[in-house]
Amino acid sequence: MFDYTGQIVRAKAGRDQGGVFCVVGEDPARRLLLLADGKRRRLSRPKGKKEKHLTVLDHRLPQRPQSDRELRRALAAFKGGNHAWQKTI
Repeated sequence: MFDYTGQIVRAKAGRDQGGVFCVVGEDPARRLLLLADGKRRRLSRPKGKKEKHLTVLDHRLPQRPQSDRELRRALAAFKGGNHAWQKTI
């Protein structure tokens, strides 16, 4: 299985459809990727979602965010088209 940790993804299905998340881990036993966005889904309680319900976007965070605030800022910069977050995190 490919290592998706740090990858930015978009949900294709479910109540969070269209939402942008960061993959913060994996649950290989249940074959789920663990997602967080820092607001609705915090780093302390990531959402599990199957890979087939996600669209993998072309960007990856250089390191795992240490707080929800860092994660929110990185995703906001990505959504806004400003990729300076790669240097700040």
